[in-house]
Amino acid sequence: MELEVRHLRALCAIADTGSLHRAARQLGVAQPSLSTQLRRIEQELGGTLFVRARTGCRPTPLGRLVLSRARPLVTELRSLVTEARAAAAGGRQLRIGSTASRALAGWLRRLRRHCQEPTLHMDVSANALLRMVADGQLDVAFVHEVEGCPLRVPEGLSIRVLVEREPQFVSLPADHPAAAHPVVHLSDLAGDRWMIDPAVDGEWDAVRRVLRAAGINPRVLHGDYHTAASLVAIGEVVTVCQPTSLPRPETAVRRLYGDPLGVRLLLAARTDTELEGVYPDLVEAYREVVGQAPAYREWLESGGPGLPVPALP
Repeated sequence: MELEVRHLRALCAIADTGSLHRAARQLGVAQPSLSTQLRRIEQELGGTLFVRARTGCRPTPLGRLVLSRARPLVTELRSLVTEARAAAAGGRQLRIGSTASRALAGWLRRLRRHCQEPTLHMDVSANALLRMVADGQLDVAFVHEVEGCPLRVPEGLSIRVLVEREPQFVSLPADHPAAAHPVVHLSDLAGDRWMIDPAVDGEWDAVRRVLRAAGINPRVLHGDYHTAASLVAIGEVVTVCQPTSLPRPETAVRRLYGDPLGVRLLLAARTDTELEGVYPDLVEAYREVVGQAPAYREWLESGGPGLPVPALP
């Protein structure tokens, strides 16, 4: 017997459901048939893949090894079928890469009106996303470039600038004394712990440079920004944030005095044609989230450099 894709799907279903009965229902086959198929697979591979017990099925060490190779193959085949069907229907899935942005949801919603369901690949590394576009793994990438830390843009990519300089704000506990003011001085945060994600290209270097320029050497925790948001909410840290970030009852989003830290928002693709197809929707989506962010909108209306798009409503 030679292993086929259907056999790999069966193994994944058994592992995912933890039960031959539930896996059989998921696959649309009879349980005795699935049990027979599993025995034949194990005979072919020369070992037991699952331990059967009253509590269900769990992979053996050999089973975990096989599953580690089977899952990517099954996922890749599923993507191939999806893209092939889209192409046969006259379209192709748009493969989007992005760093974190509140504009992303609105952008995807608008793109769905024009094309097949886009696929999305998120990464904190803008450089990694740009390489994926250059290698043909993504069609377009929406990324940010931290001021003073230029991205390594692969040769041949087309770039469109969404925002030349987006100021970065600060997220702090709502009961922090500095939150009582619309603009926060870095000196007001000198005694606080800061949390920074060092995996974001250029972020830690830029924040460290800004803090040093202000004569501040605070305690710093390294971690992702989802964790940072939770720690801000309980008063443990402060952190830089995008100006489109929305405050929550337990947090506040404030502008930093002098706007010492900024990023450039870029859209990258292999051709100008690919950019033209998605850029207008991104502009609309970004304008939408700006309109929802009071502190950022106030900054723009008070003389901050405007967006390279029509004025906000």
